Amino acid sequence: MEILIKQDLLIANEEKANDLRARLKQHNICMLNLIGSPGAGKTSLLEKTFSILRQRYRMAVIEGDVETDEDAKRLAPYQVPIAMVNTHGACHLESVSVEKALNAFDLKKLDLIFVENIGNLVCPAEFDVGENFKIAVLSVCEGDDKVIKYPLLFREASIVVLNKIDLLPYLNFNRARFYADLKKINPKVKILEVSCTTGEGVDAWCQMLLSSHPINVIVTSVQ
Repeated sequence: MEILIKQDLLIANEEKANDLRARLKQHNICMLNLIGSPGAGKTSLLEKTFSILRQRYRMAVIEGDVETDEDAKRLAPYQVPIAMVNTHGACHLESVSVEKALNAFDLKKLDLIFVENIGNLVCPAEFDVGENFKIAVLSVCEGDDKVIKYPLLFREASIVVLNKIDLLPYLNFNRARFYADLKKINPKVKILEVSCTTGEGVDAWCQMLLSSHPINVIVTSVQ
């Protein structure tokens, strides 16, 4: 019974996600779903992105969190539309909650929408929210074994952003293993190394957004 209920939930979520994707396509909007652990640097990456690209793209963010609006407050100074979604315990966003957030935006005035999903490497990867691409954000502080431990996210991601690379000299992060595992699971994935603290790699990330619309990217955060 529990398995059947979950299957029904996933099917209903997928149907709604497909409807959202079609709706966004009508407005020529690309929606990117950022997925990563708490502290991987998703919000920091958005801060850098908004500061550089807000004159080029009309952007908005759906900010998902279990409780509080702390991340939304961090992004408020960048003057992009923000829709806050608190799940009050749920470990992921679903397409129905993203639909409600989209209804708060004037879609005619947007080019890019970022979904900052709940901090988690497992559940958010299972639920399509109508995005064009999943972007995996991984911090080097989390270790080089996360690709093989949580393969679904990295298999489905179009871009992996490896963040906090400025900390590599102080960690036992095995780059060779990380890249080998990732290419084995997802040979076509794009990988960007960034440091939101020093700014290294941020321009390359923004250039990728500028050069491709829609975008085929995966971000892994090492920060």
